[in-house]
Amino acid sequence: MQTKVTTRLFGSSGRPVASIGQGTWKIEASAAESAVAALRRGLDMGLTHIDTAEMYGSGASEKIISKAIEGRRDEVFLVSKVLPSNASRNGTIAACEKSLSRLRTDRLDCYLLHWRGHFPLQETLSAFDTLVGQGKILSWGVSNFNVRDLNEVAEIAGAGHPACNQVLYHLQERAIEHSVLPWCRKHGSAVVAYTPFGTRPAIFDGTSKQARVLREIADAHKVTPRQVALRFLLRNPEVFVIPKASNIAHVTANAAASSWALSEEETAKIDAAFPLGKAQSELPMG
Repeated sequence: MQTKVTTRLFGSSGRPVASIGQGTWKIEASAAESAVAALRRGLDMGLTHIDTAEMYGSGASEKIISKAIEGRRDEVFLVSKVLPSNASRNGTIAACEKSLSRLRTDRLDCYLLHWRGHFPLQETLSAFDTLVGQGKILSWGVSNFNVRDLNEVAEIAGAGHPACNQVLYHLQERAIEHSVLPWCRKHGSAVVAYTPFGTRPAIFDGTSKQARVLREIADAHKVTPRQVALRFLLRNPEVFVIPKASNIAHVTANAAASSWALSEEETAKIDAAFPLGKAQSELPMG
């Protein structure tokens, strides 16, 4: 029997959620039938954490997901996001209702503010509380928030918030490890890593020292360099990853990264090959 993806507690939501999920940024660029098949295959393998946003394909991603989760909604930890331009109190509620309609569901398991915008956080968080009260969202979080923003959220909403902070995090972009990751660990917020493979495929199939380190570790475990990259990000228990899920082969490979672990020595080798870098005042987003 194939091992399914392991779960871990998702921040203050207190719910067990798949540590490896399925991201859907630009999934609408793939043939809808194959995208749906990939998502459903992911569900079969335990990749039940599905992430989307109203921005993705102007709602097209949510419509594709609705087909993939049809008849299987209770298996899924479903996340969507409101655009900052819609994040007034009334705008957030309206945006959520539109996402629910496109997803053909009555609830989101977590709803995020996509990034900090010009509307006061108090308005957005008030809308989140209203949506929780209505049962339309079960928890809420943020995305691309630095420590200053996270402190403001905590001051407004109190302990246990936000449930998560979704951020750019991969081997060549580890800025969150300076202060954001420690903040989330201290306050019980999950960290959700988007673009966990980065944007430079040469580190997985090139001839650089970094590529050699990943390949050496991958060969030792009979896995792929990309699976090594996911395991490195998942070394911290508050971290979840949402690699893109657009075809069955990729989904299958992603799921397999859940069934083994790096040694301390291997972790140290990766850490040395992909240095942390200097702290930045603003978090990178892409």
